[in-house]
Amino acid sequence: MTRLVVNGRACELAAKARLLDALREGLGLVGTREGCGAGACGACHVLVDGRSVASCEQAVEACEGHAVTTVEGLDPRLRAAFVAEQAAQCGYCSSGMLVAAAALLRANPRPSEAEVKAALDRHLCRCGAHPRIVRAVRRAAGAMA
Repeated sequence: MTRLVVNGRACELAAKARLLDALREGLGLVGTREGCGAGACGACHVLVDGRSVASCEQAVEACEGHAVTTVEGLDPRLRAAFVAEQAAQCGYCSSGMLVAAAALLRANPRPSEAEVKAALDRHLCRCGAHPRIVRAVRRAAGAMA
């Protein structure tokens, strides 16, 4: 078993598992989604000690002793900004986008539009909601500052 902290709660998860599977199946935190399974799309991102990482490529053991934050554990003001800007169409990419936005806002509480776009560049949204997502992140920055 591997010990880590998920969304502020101490947990033990099965070793030899991908972090994505352990979160979804072991803890029932299904907000983190598998997209490509190769770390390229951004849908499965979670924060590990505040850094956005692809949980489909992260082993549970690599997170031992670290703090993991899933979309369920993010600041509600960030999620509210996404709702206010209608920053999701199908919503599949939203959890990864929210996590990447949280990492950005932690490092840079007042990002420019260009900085938001750069931070979300590797996160794919097939619905074309990027302009609304960028607006949502900027809105959240104002609400959280």
